[in-house]
Amino acid sequence: DMVMSFGPGTKLGTDLPYDRPGKVPSVKYYDKVFGKNGWRSNTIVSLGIGQAELLLMPLQMANVVATIANRGYYYIPHTVKGIGNEKEIDKKFKEKVYVGVQNQEAYTNVIDGMQRCFDAGTAYYSRVPGVVACGKTGTAENPHGKSHAVFMAFAPREKPQIVIACLIENAGFGGTWSAPIVSLMMEKYITGKVTRPELEKKMEAVDLIQGKNLITTEFH
Repeated sequence: DMVMSFGPGTKLGTDLPYDRPGKVPSVKYYDKVFGKNGWRSNTIVSLGIGQAELLLMPLQMANVVATIANRGYYYIPHTVKGIGNEKEIDKKFKEKVYVGVQNQEAYTNVIDGMQRCFDAGTAYYSRVPGVVACGKTGTAENPHGKSHAVFMAFAPREKPQIVIACLIENAGFGGTWSAPIVSLMMEKYITGKVTRPELEKKMEAVDLIQGKNLITTEFH
């Protein structure tokens, strides 16, 4: 229930046509698969790193990061902010959804780790000039071929403005491909310009999608 309060395993209620719940396996699920008392802690340990039976939509990944960036709440994702002028925006677009974790120290610890991903970790070469960003790389295993490159991030750390979840099918390591793309997008959004033309050209020149549809795919 705690995990699902962040969005995984449930439909977010977005107005997008591909809203799917994904899957967060429950006790009932494991009892059905392995039989009652037929599974142990080592059966589910890999869930802690996002593997095994856990399935997430890219939008759910972004929503989890948005919740972390907001320190405990998110807004239901919508394609339209509102209709009419600023005073007429429907209240539903501004409603905060609070999750099951409200311990601010817990969020600080997670955000510290996400900042270190840029400062000295797997996203070190994707640092955003002049911006303190926080992120997490990932390499989603693919039983049918090459792994999927994953990266999720928000910036700036304080008063965050943008959250991005990037998944590139069959591209390999998240830190190699997804992180640079996210870095360039965040820099452009926050500063209005890109100061790394060589990196931009490199990302524009490479073809990593290979005809896949990223939007409607669930990753684990």
